Amino acid sequence: MGIDLPIVWACIIGFGLMMYVIMDGFDLGIGILFPFIRGRDDRDVMVNTVAPVWDGNETWLVLGGAGLMAAFPLAYAIILTALYIPLALMLLGLIWRGVAFEFRFKADEHHKPFWDKAFMLGSVTATFFQGVSLGAFLNGFQMEGTRYTGSAMDWVSPFAIFTGLGLLVAYALLGATWLIVKTEGPLHDRLVHLARPLMLVLLAVIVVVSLWTPLAHQAVAERWFSLPNLFFFAPVPLLVALTAFLLLRSLRTGDPGLSPFILTLFLLFLGYTGLGISMFPYVIPPAITLREAAAPPESMGFALVGALLIIPVILAYTAWAYYVFRGKVRVGDGYH
Repeated sequence: MGIDLPIVWACIIGFGLMMYVIMDGFDLGIGILFPFIRGRDDRDVMVNTVAPVWDGNETWLVLGGAGLMAAFPLAYAIILTALYIPLALMLLGLIWRGVAFEFRFKADEHHKPFWDKAFMLGSVTATFFQGVSLGAFLNGFQMEGTRYTGSAMDWVSPFAIFTGLGLLVAYALLGATWLIVKTEGPLHDRLVHLARPLMLVLLAVIVVVSLWTPLAHQAVAERWFSLPNLFFFAPVPLLVALTAFLLLRSLRTGDPGLSPFILTLFLLFLGYTGLGISMFPYVIPPAITLREAAAPPESMGFALVGALLIIPVILAYTAWAYYVFRGKVRVGDGYH
């Protein structure tokens, strides 16, 4: 039996995007949390927790995009055509945030507040339009055969705007729990208290999206609520409820340690799993499947060799970077 290349590549792209959400999510979340943390030293500590690793975190986004172009060129063309504006705004946000990240370390006291605001704005913009793009993808695209027939503004919808706002909450919680691991003292305590309402808001967002999606899309409702699928997929919402309960309980302790961050990662993974269940096997909802959008087997096989070589390298240097810069970050520490 030969290798099912479309499924293999779907797993690789899905893995790359999941790693991006995990790695760059808390990175972006730090910028989103800036309005809640006013102290100059505290903000420096927050940024220093990711200063050695933030560039590498975005490698996974590049891997996901390049994998989509190599393995599913039809999907790549349609998604970029339909979501050109929000994706361009997301990239502009990432660029502006990257510039602000570097310049705030070099700026004098007079200009540093400007770069703090720029870092926050870039983080919020990139995150919001990531969420908007996700919501527009879930809504599906207007197609005639393999041709996109919608307009450049079809991505604007209440659901897409809501998912954009929801992702801001998710990344803010991920950033807060990351900082709980990496900081100490009053800043640590402030973030523990801040993470509790963020968790409750995120849980509400998950509930709304979980109800809104099947109500708006009959195929998704049939996927989740028909028998025997209902019994197979029921563990996902049950695990979401259990994880949320454990996360709130861990935040009530004096020093929750690593557990809130791990639980938040698992919560986002469950949400990612739910989206995968809802969408599979469509790569261009609601009509084009993975196999219909796949590149020729020869192209997919050639690209797979490169992917299997580069992914272990990315994992290795990422793990090494986080190992070297493990531990708490304190006022006065710096990597620039």
